[in-house]
Amino acid sequence: MKIGIPREVKILEGRVTLNPIAVNTITQKGHQVFFEKKAGFLSGYSDDEYQAAGATLVDSAEEVYNSAELIVKVKEPQPDELKLLREDQVLFSYLHLAAAPELTQKLLNIGLTAVAFETVTVENRLPLLAPMSDIAGRIAVQVGTHLLHQPLGGRGILLGGVEGTEKGHVVILGGGTAGTAATIIASALGANVQVFDPSTEKRQRLESLNRNVIARPPHIDSISGATKQADLLIGAALIPGAKSPHLVSAKQVQSMKAGSVVLDISVDQGGCIETTRPTTYDDPTFIWEEVIHFGVTNMPGAVPRTATQALSAVLLPYVLQLCESDWQQNPVLASGINVQNGAVILPALKQ
Repeated sequence: MKIGIPREVKILEGRVTLNPIAVNTITQKGHQVFFEKKAGFLSGYSDDEYQAAGATLVDSAEEVYNSAELIVKVKEPQPDELKLLREDQVLFSYLHLAAAPELTQKLLNIGLTAVAFETVTVENRLPLLAPMSDIAGRIAVQVGTHLLHQPLGGRGILLGGVEGTEKGHVVILGGGTAGTAATIIASALGANVQVFDPSTEKRQRLESLNRNVIARPPHIDSISGATKQADLLIGAALIPGAKSPHLVSAKQVQSMKAGSVVLDISVDQGGCIETTRPTTYDDPTFIWEEVIHFGVTNMPGAVPRTATQALSAVLLPYVLQLCESDWQQNPVLASGINVQNGAVILPALKQ
């Protein structure tokens, strides 16, 4: 199999899909890897390391796409990359098509097979989404803590407080991988944390993490009351492959205190907070009704060394499976097919 790894071109995206160790494993099995020069630079991996791992270094994205049958990249193809994709190729990346109808249509027009990391499913688990969700949940609290600083327009509150002061209130929508990671960090800082999730099992697990964690079912009245108190509101609700439901309305956000922060991890699936919109790391925030909003769609891209190592470890076995001629007989990989031959395949995306 001829595999292409292009340099990511989304704004301030520093990740690369596979590190040199993973590439070496692939080339040792007889596959060719066409690697765009500098693709691993922001993750701390040099071209020399990839060359030593057996990759063929090329000077441009055009050379990668022209040479490869399987394109393995981190983020959804950007406009200039769409022009390079072919009908006979397989694209393997994060896509989040439920919130991107225009991109979906363009992939349909090309006619290729697109397998999304975030919809590859193993026994109700999303193994290729989980490590990035974990990282995003941790980043959410770090970023939220920073944005609450008064010089940045925040309320000027320290989430954990100090002796004799009030503690910050963190409200988290969703108790999955991202929500759990955010809960761990926020509670460790000493904040008062409320998490909303429909699963009794998840709520019990979350409350066991720390004494300052309360987990509740996502009833409208409960969420509304918590939102009013929140210094930091984190959206982490997910329906695999589908657009995120709005759990917090614009009216509820309007009730929040001036200088509080909304941070929606699920923004790449449309967001679970009505006032959320996508942003980028070069212009990450906007103000709505005196509430700071952060909607960066590639949050783990800010820590590319960590994110690349985590992503590469889980991706490698699936890339090797995609190199097999009968890979579509594998139900796990088949579950990740979003579009193929000009048709939408993923049930959640059809809806």
